[in-house]
Amino acid sequence: MRDRLFITSQYLLPQHLLSRLAGGLANCTWSWVKNPFINWFVKRYQVDMSQAVEPNPTAYRCFNDFFTRALLPDARPLDEGEASILCPADGAISQLGKIEHGRIFQAKGQSFSVLELLGGNPAHAEQFQGGEFATVYLSPSDYHRVHMPLGGTLRDMIYVPGKLFSVNQTTAENVPELFARNERVVCLFDTDAGPMAVVLVGAMIVASVETVWAGLVAPPQRQLRSESYGHRAPELERGAEMGRFKLGSTAIVLFAPGRARWDEHLAAGSLVRMGQKMGERLSPAD
Repeated sequence: MRDRLFITSQYLLPQHLLSRLAGGLANCTWSWVKNPFINWFVKRYQVDMSQAVEPNPTAYRCFNDFFTRALLPDARPLDEGEASILCPADGAISQLGKIEHGRIFQAKGQSFSVLELLGGNPAHAEQFQGGEFATVYLSPSDYHRVHMPLGGTLRDMIYVPGKLFSVNQTTAENVPELFARNERVVCLFDTDAGPMAVVLVGAMIVASVETVWAGLVAPPQRQLRSESYGHRAPELERGAEMGRFKLGSTAIVLFAPGRARWDEHLAAGSLVRMGQKMGERLSPAD
């Protein structure tokens, strides 16, 4: 009954209004507002500040600066394997596996369309049919910057407007096509392992998503927007920061068929950290 009421509330609440109000609070620089909020958050979610460049929570200009805090250079060492695919973020594996019949497994009884996830362009979706996916959920206590699983050249970025359902196990099991319905930013790269997509999915109370090359991406005007970079294409190194969540959510990584193999020790629920080995890139001969 409790889960049913929670899911019903997700449909009834003014998702975008609540998220924008939260964004205003998170950007507030008044110390009498931000400091109690930050201190409560650190205590409530047991945030480890010892790894932050600035370990004093109330030294940050606003909550968002605290939430997207930088870590010390050695806090997240990158796996040194030449063929290693790096985990893009701290969090937990929601699901990972093969993309079958154009759909990605979400939770028991639920899946979602690759075509819809990537914004409805068949040419984009076709590259990943039969490929591999990994979904990483970032909890409130996690580090909220997202990094490159492999080095790559940005080809396209698509902002896809949508809902802002909360993202957790309950919604994953009960909201059909959750990740293909929520607001998201799709980043398509060319890499040594062929095409790679990194999708930054918004959620309830996620005030915005940023990328290192475009700055604030969501919320803009709420309409589908696509940009191809051509000769202006940013090149990002393996492990480099590519984006960040202001009040966190989910990152989904896609690879083309036969170009990636996930670590056999990872499964739904596995805790992960940015920079650890998540899998291996494969050559076409493999």
